[in-house]
Amino acid sequence: MIFQRTLQRELASAAGAIFTVLFSIFVTWTLIKILGEAAGGKVDSSDVIALIIFAALNYLPTILILTSFISVLMVVTRSYRDSEMVVWFASGLSLARWIRPVLTFGLPLVALTAVLSLYATPWAKHKSNEYIERFQKREDLQKVSPGQFKESASNNRIFFVEGASGERANVQNVFVNTVDANGTTLVVAKEGAISADARGDRFLVLKNGRRYQGKPGQSDFQTMEFERYSMRVSTNTQELGADLGVDAMPTMALLADRNAFTMAELLWRISAPLTSLVLLLLAIPLGFVNPRAGSSVNLIIALLVFFTYSNLIKLVEASVKQGRLSFALSWWPLHLCVALLAVLLFAWRLNVNHRYHPLVMLAALKRARRRNASAPT
Repeated sequence: MIFQRTLQRELASAAGAIFTVLFSIFVTWTLIKILGEAAGGKVDSSDVIALIIFAALNYLPTILILTSFISVLMVVTRSYRDSEMVVWFASGLSLARWIRPVLTFGLPLVALTAVLSLYATPWAKHKSNEYIERFQKREDLQKVSPGQFKESASNNRIFFVEGASGERANVQNVFVNTVDANGTTLVVAKEGAISADARGDRFLVLKNGRRYQGKPGQSDFQTMEFERYSMRVSTNTQELGADLGVDAMPTMALLADRNAFTMAELLWRISAPLTSLVLLLLAIPLGFVNPRAGSSVNLIIALLVFFTYSNLIKLVEASVKQGRLSFALSWWPLHLCVALLAVLLFAWRLNVNHRYHPLVMLAALKRARRRNASAPT
């Protein structure tokens, strides 16, 4: 009992440190990525914090799997390195006695990984796609940041505004370059605003400006000054969330709409808690290290095992998506193979530890002495 409490405290301490490091790395990388998208006009700058939170929820299952796996591996490796395992085996205890305290520590993380993978992650992806889609469906002028050129949704206009007032309803010093069947049209104005007519159509109303059409020096070149000029703003009234992918669908919706894509996504979500459970058990025999050698090799092997495992899951997912494998025959064989690998490693370590048990070695020494005494001289 004392051993289990001590081991669980050490596992919890290691897990806290590893989770903090991994979470900081993922959040920093996500922050850099989303800030770059905001600077490029792909997302609204006011949505950056929300998008970071949604991205963090997406990465949490992977972070928890790595945290539990590396925590158990590091604690077992430290026990070997500090020769505590020598005392453990000399006391007649087996490596299999580690399974219960490790599962006591790891099963809550496995359950949390399942909840995140099956429910929280799809919701976060749905909300993230919704924020991005809402920004992309805004009026062209509302997506323009002061001091930046922005292309319209129809790809035939370029906007530039020098400043904004209010809640971006009015802008100053507007530049609009339009290319259509009539040629190139350039409009500059001191002020602009979005307005709607009785039918709900959206227009950009410019005030106190000039309009140039055609190429300078040619006979069809036109120029005019205006006090008020209106042009239709390209908007997309498609319902939000209509074109979201299967990765943003709720799990129950995947079960209701069975096809190759939804089953592949369901396989990926189910694989997260199964991977976490199998790697917890695999970390115990994989943590063996020679006390005289370094422990960095174990960590490198652990990372290789994790990434190989993840890539094989993605390979199976792609096979289901392409229709080459059925869901019923693809979601369990890989996890079963890794679980059998863990069992084989346990058996190998138990055999090695039994071979070098002090009592076994003493009995072998007595048998050797008896053989030497009875041997003819």
